[in-house]
Amino acid sequence: MAFSQGFTPHPKISYASAAPTGVASEAEYLEIGLREVVDPEQLRSALDAALSPGLDVLDAVVASGSSLPDRIEASHWRIELPQVHPDVLAKAVALFTAAEEVLVERMTKQGRRTFDARAAVVKIDVIAAPATPSGEPAVPCAILELVVRQVTPSVRPDDVLSGFRVVAGLEPPVAPKVIRLAQGTLTAQGAIVDPLDAERDGATIGGR
Repeated sequence: MAFSQGFTPHPKISYASAAPTGVASEAEYLEIGLREVVDPEQLRSALDAALSPGLDVLDAVVASGSSLPDRIEASHWRIELPQVHPDVLAKAVALFTAAEEVLVERMTKQGRRTFDARAAVVKIDVIAAPATPSGEPAVPCAILELVVRQVTPSVRPDDVLSGFRVVAGLEPPVAPKVIRLAQGTLTAQGAIVDPLDAERDGATIGGR
């Protein structure tokens, strides 16, 4: 691995839109600088072997063109809300999407900030949890899938849930389970394109 110059050299590694603390992810990306040319698959295999079980490096490609952060335009999130009925969540989503703006507050490095959680949401859908053989889920569980545009300050899944509290008074009784399913370039249809699709043979690494 290459290191920066100066009195305190650091490994040349950078993360693109890292997931918030406490959030699971199946689509994290990073860039690393190397001192010499190596085979991407050998690099992927070596990094994968060095990580803990469950942290899998899926691919490595030679970086070219624009930087990785420039290719991360949006994220696709899945939020599971135990003990929330899908109909209740659907009403909150309807109010949220109908609003011109939904202002929420969050503590940031610059202090407490107020920002619009609605403007960053490109797509949002409510999905019912899989039913049991009797036809109903054992415990009500609403599932939310949403595509959120990368903006500054970033709008996180918990900000969207805060928006539901603002517009509909929805307070999930159990902590939600949040998973990032994908991140990358945003299409006009609201789909996410893998940022490594254009180049599948070198040193930018995609992992989870």
